[in-house]
Amino acid sequence: ARRILNKLELHYTPKHASWLNMVEIEIGNMNKQCLNRRIASMEELKTELAAWEWNRNKERTSINWMFNVELAREKLQRAYGALN
Repeated sequence: ARRILNKLELHYTPKHASWLNMVEIEIGNMNKQCLNRRIASMEELKTELAAWEWNRNKERTSINWMFNVELAREKLQRAYGALN
């Protein structure tokens, strides 16, 4: 058991999945702002992505997440009806 335990690598993830939506939003922003054209080489791609990332970090860009429990319940009720 100890041998198997030593092979495990634990990673913290939030208790809710909304962080995945934030990642999807950021990937969408990257696609629109940085990858919206043909990039000829892997080196150019790495340079473009690094510059985009540096700028996002410099500007301290964040995502204003506005989906909460009430909105989730409303959306679920519309999609699936009342849950009892």
